[in-house]
Amino acid sequence: IQVKAWGVGLKIEGFEDVKVNKLSPTLLEKIGIQIKGDKLVVPVVMEVPGYLMGSGIGFEPVTEPVDYDIQTTCPEVVEELGLKKLRLGDVVAIKDQACIYGRGHHRGAMTIGVIIHGFSDIAGHGPGVNPILSSIDGKIKPFIDKKANIALYLGLRKRL
Repeated sequence: IQVKAWGVGLKIEGFEDVKVNKLSPTLLEKIGIQIKGDKLVVPVVMEVPGYLMGSGIGFEPVTEPVDYDIQTTCPEVVEELGLKKLRLGDVVAIKDQACIYGRGHHRGAMTIGVIIHGFSDIAGHGPGVNPILSSIDGKIKPFIDKKANIALYLGLRKRL
């Protein structure tokens, strides 16, 4: 198997402290990120509270090898937040989570990720999030856009 990586070590000019992870320059350009003042404003389908993050928290000292999961074993929270509406490829914001050197809770941090797998009834598991952008110091501000999905950005689908 040969794996080709494109964008490893990618930085956003003026936002070098924002971790860019597992994201090609092509997709980065297509996401529609705006710069407003000292913030990267990123379209997401929803914001997920960091306390819901489960499997993968604290795993490895780096974020590259695995995703981590939005826990979905509490039906009331799933309903309240509309987590069953998440689709593969959806871009989400995870509040108070930093995925820079490992993953973990940091008040004020923001991580942007892509949904890469679905729900689970196993405690600690749920939709998998592949972190693509992370800031520990509030440099990322999400805004809701129900069409924030990489299938649209990459031209794999015309509509969702």
